[in-house]
Amino acid sequence: MRALAAAAAIVVALALQVSVFSHFSWAGVVPNLCLLVVVAAALTRGSHFAAVLGFVAGVSLDLAPPADHVAGRWALALVIVGYVAGRVRRDAPPTASTVVATVAAASFVGTSVFALTGMVLDDAALGVPDLLQVIGVSVVLDVLLTPFVLPPVMGMFRRLEPDRALA
Repeated sequence: MRALAAAAAIVVALALQVSVFSHFSWAGVVPNLCLLVVVAAALTRGSHFAAVLGFVAGVSLDLAPPADHVAGRWALALVIVGYVAGRVRRDAPPTASTVVATVAAASFVGTSVFALTGMVLDDAALGVPDLLQVIGVSVVLDVLLTPFVLPPVMGMFRRLEPDRALA
């Protein structure tokens, strides 16, 4: 049941990201709803579950139209995001400020990994100053959507198996 709900969350996030939010891009950057779902999973279920979900979300994002990059870049970025975000909080339940800080850090790390792999694979169409602007805009957009995405997704993961939730 948990896997089905996680897959549904990724499908909904991906559909909204590539269809609805693509019309509201800022400087060509769209908020990464899949990253937000992975962070929500990391904060409620831990790093291992979030890393697996990050891989699934990343591959889906890599293959969804209008993908114009080498497949696997988002998969790598979201696996790292899921693992790192799941390792951030181990003892205390997440507060609003720690959730926002985790999203900001995860967005920075995920977008940076995606950008750096593009540079390594010679797949980046932008220079370093433009990539830094994209990373900054991405962090701002993801943080702005945090209060709308993370509470319902985290609540869903908690309700599915309350005895296994971290908080």
